[in-house]
This record gives sequence, structure tokens and C-alpha cells, in this order.
Amino acid sequence: MTSSQPPHLPQHRQGSEPGRQNLDPHLDRYAARTAGMTASEIRALFAVASRPEVVSLAGGMPNLTALPLDSLSTQMAEVVADEGLVALQYGSAQGVPTLREQICDVMAMEGITAHPDDVVVTVGSQMGLDMVTRLFCDPGDVIIAEGPSYVGALGSFAAYQANVVHVTMDDDGLVPDALRAALAQAKNAGQRVKCLYTIPNFHNPAGVTLSGPRRAEIVEICAEHDVLVIEDNPYGLLGFDGQTYPSLRSLDPENVVYLGSFSKTFASGLRVGWVLAPHAVREKLVLAAESATLCPPTLNQLVVSKYLSTHDWKGQIKTFRENYRERRDAMLSALEQHLPSGCTWTRPDGGFYVWVTVPEGIDTKAMLPRAVTARVAYASGTGFYADGFGSRQMRLSFCYPTPERIREGVRRLAGVLESEQELVRTFGHVSTRSVSGPQFPGPDTA
Repeated sequence: MTSSQPPHLPQHRQGSEPGRQNLDPHLDRYAARTAGMTASEIRALFAVASRPEVVSLAGGMPNLTALPLDSLSTQMAEVVADEGLVALQYGSAQGVPTLREQICDVMAMEGITAHPDDVVVTVGSQMGLDMVTRLFCDPGDVIIAEGPSYVGALGSFAAYQANVVHVTMDDDGLVPDALRAALAQAKNAGQRVKCLYTIPNFHNPAGVTLSGPRRAEIVEICAEHDVLVIEDNPYGLLGFDGQTYPSLRSLDPENVVYLGSFSKTFASGLRVGWVLAPHAVREKLVLAAESATLCPPTLNQLVVSKYLSTHDWKGQIKTFRENYRERRDAMLSALEQHLPSGCTWTRPDGGFYVWVTVPEGIDTKAMLPRAVTARVAYASGTGFYADGFGSRQMRLSFCYPTPERIREGVRRLAGVLESEQELVRTFGHVSTRSVSGPQFPGPDTA
């Protein structure tokens, strides 16, 4: 008996529909949760958008030109020379003890009193967010988040099959009455709300900051309804006037899981973040970290630790704030000068982002390829919602380009918007509301 294929080789399945062949022979093997995994909208255009002639206002990449690279390179070499046998070896899944102590000092600037034993170092705060979602959310559980919300958070929630309910923000951040209404609606529908996910400081993507009085109110609402708070705070030390706000964690240590990161205040490429959790949660986080990575890279942790112990890191953050304030001012001035009537935008007091709303009839997702053709890129608003909304919004990042490039990028963007308005006036508005759902982040949309 002969066969065209040896009997010991598996036969690839060709898809579930008769007469059709899937391009991916593994399609039927994937877990159901992968259905929610989609790439960020601009990623397909990133190869074009990253060309030097294109002004990218899309990515949340920190500007590292102000770092003292010469001294950092020397100290990185010293870490390997002096501590190489430790730095290049496996380590604790919880993280280097000295760094965890230093992280507590960093968090103290925002009113947090913490013990190093309750800190778990992660490979960026994105890993922390993924672990917290994995620990707390079953398929079908509800997570409440601001609308809009961070792309990476929505991607993690989708991966664990949690349902996201967005609540309204205004210039003072999350609206407490909207949170109450969402909780009541979920209860009436028989849904279990597990978490509130919030970015209280210089929000990504909206740029707004939660006001002081609302912080206490929101923490009280969540405690009353037995809802865990996930506080994501990568930008808290980047207020342009130097002001820091009391963290939600400082208001309720037993019901707030805090996510922090050195990506925005030191170096994103080192991928060092952390989770500060209630003590009872800490051990489960360590087990989750072991299953994901065994341990965070020890070398990277020791580099961050040496930086914190030998550099004026607070002065470095002040330099970053000044650089980003200059870029924010350039963007706001250019928006005021160039954008057509009918556009509105937020005015951030820190962080990286401005959130722009365009006139009725313009779809920022549909417009994006035409913007890239005009040599400017942005992040369209639909990627920041789990329900397909945001087609009239876009996120503009001022953190990375120079002020001159920012002004030129906004000028180009204004020309694209004016062309879109002319098309709407000529042909009318055609609804193209996206239903693509949450996406996973990349360097272009982080």
C-alpha cells in the first residue's frame, strides 16, 4: 500500500467550512480567546509611517535625548564587571530586593507608603496588567474603564475574555456619577464587575487628570461595591508644573492594585515596571510571574537600581518635564493655528498626549491612510474603545518629535482634515462606525 504522505506525519486541517481552505492551517486549533486579539490599527502602516519624511504623532515613545548616555554606558559596563555573575544569572521572580526598596521611595513621592515585600517587579507595567487580569478575571466578568482607555489594557482584557464597559470622562477625569450608573446597570443585568481600570494622571489617550475630590469619591464607590481598583500610573511624575497628585493606592491600600513603570521616567527599552499589590495578592502575583517569565531580567533591574542610586533621577525627571512641556506647547499652539473650525482638543497638564475630536462626518480610521500619504501619522480613536466608538477622535503624541516637527505635522494634518471636510460637503456623510474591538499595542501606539 502506498501513500503520497508518510503515515506518521499529521494531516493539516483545512478549515471548518466545506470547500474552503484557510490560509492558516492552525486556525481550528487556536483557543477561543484569540478571537479578541487584533493588531493596532496603525501597525499595518507603521513601515510607511516610520519613514523620516513622515511626521509621526502616533507613538508614545519617550524622548531619550536628554539622558546622560555617556555616564550610563560606563555604569552599565560597571554592572557587568562588578556584578556580572549576579546580573547575568537567573533571579527572583519578585525582583531584586534593592530595586524594590528604591521603588518604594519613588512611589512615596505620590503619597504611597509601601513595603518592598509587596512590590513585584515586572517586564514593563504591561506584564503587570496582564498578570492582574489573569488573576482576577474569568470569561464574562466585567471591567469598567474610562472611555477612551489605553490600547494595551483593552487588549489584555480581551485576551482573558472580560467584557469592558466604558464610563464617561470630562476635563476632571472619570465622572463619579457615570461610574455609579455603570455599576447599577451591571447589577441589574446580573453581571459581575470585578475591576475598575483607571489612568488617573495625564490619561492615555485623553490627556486629562482626575481631580483631587473625585479621587476619594471613586475609591469609596469601588469599596462600597466590592470592586477592585487597578491604578495604572506611568505618567504621574511628569506634571509640567511639577505637581504630583495623591495616588488612589494611598487612599485605599487594601483595595487598589498599583501599576508603575520606569518606561516614561527613565528608559522604555529596559522594560522594568512593577506591581504594588495588597499583601494577600502578592504571592499569587509572584506565582503568575514565574509562570510567565521565570524572573524579570536581573541585568536590567541592576542597571535601573544603579541609575537610581548614583544619578540625580529627580533632576532628570524635571528635565523630561521641561522637554515635554515645550513640545506640548508647540502642539497646542499649532492646533490653534492650523486645525479647521469644528475641531476640539484637550489641554494636558502633563504626560504625552492630546485627544482631538474632529467635525461630524469625518472618520479618523478611514482617514488614516490618506494622512500617511500626506506624510503625517496619528492614532485613530477607535483603537481606544472596546466597542468600536471613537471614529471622530484621534490621539496625537507630542513626546517624541521636536517642536518644529510637531508644528509641521499638525500643519499637514490640518490639510488632510480640510480635504476630508470638502469631501463631506460634496458627497455627504457616510457612517463607517468601526466594530473591530480592542487591539494589542506596539511601539507605535503604546
